[in-house]
Amino acid sequence: MTYAFHLPARLIIVAVAMDLIVGDPAWLPHPVRMIGWAIAIGERRLHTGNRQSDLIAGGLLAIAVVGSAGLAVWLTIAIAGILGAYPAAVAATLIAWTALAIRGLDSAAREVERSLDGGDEAAARSAIRALVGRDPETLDRRGLLRATIESIAENLSDGFVAPLLFLVVAGPVGAISYKAINTLDSMIGYRNERYLYFGRLAARLDDVANLIPSRLTALAIGAAAAIATGRQKQSLEVCLSDGAKHASPNAGYPEAAMAGALGVELGGDAFYAGELERHSRLGHAEVSLDVAALRSARVVMWIASIFVVILMLALRAVILKA
Repeated sequence: MTYAFHLPARLIIVAVAMDLIVGDPAWLPHPVRMIGWAIAIGERRLHTGNRQSDLIAGGLLAIAVVGSAGLAVWLTIAIAGILGAYPAAVAATLIAWTALAIRGLDSAAREVERSLDGGDEAAARSAIRALVGRDPETLDRRGLLRATIESIAENLSDGFVAPLLFLVVAGPVGAISYKAINTLDSMIGYRNERYLYFGRLAARLDDVANLIPSRLTALAIGAAAAIATGRQKQSLEVCLSDGAKHASPNAGYPEAAMAGALGVELGGDAFYAGELERHSRLGHAEVSLDVAALRSARVVMWIASIFVVILMLALRAVILKA
């Protein structure tokens, strides 16, 4: 067994535990950094400004990056397997660990929380750069809180639930292939003049890859709300009523679920690279949008992540026995 396409449940649990305990060390040669490097080189060499050429070149880049990422994982585990099953298991588990990012998400959100709790909005603006792509200097205290809570909800899906789902279904190859898709979207999947055509396939791949994880995340947030805030019904209601209002076909569902779980209003206009983007409001302002709400969002995130791990492994066990 190479473990490339199927990681046993016990090793998935080890990978999750490593992410929870260690997070994403700066010294680690993280696959996402290498994927990002490859995308940046490809974009510089292939982007022309011509619509038709960029549509083809950007599509080929997306296919090449995802395929190469998956192939690299398979080769790494296969080579480790030459030394025996144990080295292959270790390599596969380490790769799976790098695909998960719940600890890093919480650490970044906690840093914003600490800064705002201490009244240091400048420090919060600096810390939030690790979470969002919008312009931090345009955000006031409420804007910082709103952006951080939205990021917790969206990145719970992108950074943990989605890669975990691909890991459970298709092993480390599936998990890193997903990370390649997500990284492509975060770098070239924009609807601006430069990337509208060049990043079109990357954006569509990301939409498809996150279709199930985003909705699963929303359900997990609603379940977590039953424990953390007692607002599971409101979470589901807001998810159903407002989830589709978001410009993204996926991000709105976990964000809306989180808005309902906390009783706050999320969404709204935001500046990206100096340009104002119009976004719908999600949820209703029933309670104050304050540091306590951000703290509750982190609690909901942790409980939801535990629910997802248990659910995915339980379902896989049932399916494999069937």
